[in-house]
Amino acid sequence: MKKSIERIIPKPARPGMVGDGFRVYNFIPGANITQRRISPFLMLDFNAAYDFGPSAVPRGVDVHPHKGFETVTIAYQGSVAHHDSAGNSGVINPGDVQWMTAGGGILHKEYHEKEYAKKGGPFEMVQLWVNLPKKDKLTPAHYQALTADMMGKAILPNDGGVVNVIAGEFNGVKGPAATYSPVNLFDIKLNAGKEVSTSLPAHYNTAILVVNGSIEVNGEKAPEHSFVLFKNEGTDINIKAAEQAVLLVMSGEPIDEPIASYGPFVMNTQEEIYDAIQEFQSGKFGVLE
Repeated sequence: MKKSIERIIPKPARPGMVGDGFRVYNFIPGANITQRRISPFLMLDFNAAYDFGPSAVPRGVDVHPHKGFETVTIAYQGSVAHHDSAGNSGVINPGDVQWMTAGGGILHKEYHEKEYAKKGGPFEMVQLWVNLPKKDKLTPAHYQALTADMMGKAILPNDGGVVNVIAGEFNGVKGPAATYSPVNLFDIKLNAGKEVSTSLPAHYNTAILVVNGSIEVNGEKAPEHSFVLFKNEGTDINIKAAEQAVLLVMSGEPIDEPIASYGPFVMNTQEEIYDAIQEFQSGKFGVLE
């Protein structure tokens, strides 16, 4: 049975800025999509391709805290460097994914990689926040640096393209990311005139971000930079590309627990949010300059 489409949401009229280095269209929470409706996904910011121009001082987001969830940064064009208060650092290049488990708390900063910033050029990224179950919210912070060559690769027949499996499983091909609840995350490159089909559990919250190109999903047209939200019924998805297309498919089992969120903190109760703020203000998350 086809997975029914609830809505196809166009990109917001105007992008917003996160720091001075990320020009993003926000889909979650927004467009009347609550965090509970799309659980375990909490936030989706899409930096559609944009050239910030060369800069001697890298643009980005200065030091900020996170607690109680995971951040997933997916690089399509451009490069991002990051540092945290535990002494970790790295660079995310096109095709790479950084899966950061903030867990019990960490300070973080991310910015355009130095050499990329000097040259400028197209910058295209997605940042997705994934909730943690209550039992895992205080797990020690850690990273999964998932490079392009680590991704599970499903080569589509008839020169259809490729599915890079970041997490979960696509038609028998598994992704490298370890997750705390069941999550499927697929980066699909679909050639013009080609199609791809897969099945995902009916009760999973499922959506597609059309990063590039335009597509037809289960018979309905979705333009470039739109967001396709599925109902929780049916399992089968068929995607046809009207032109060369890049898609991010996200699907996850809902975490049926209360959500209390305040900025960079996502817990289960307001009391836990107050605790997180106090921990941050008292320096428990460490130091990062």
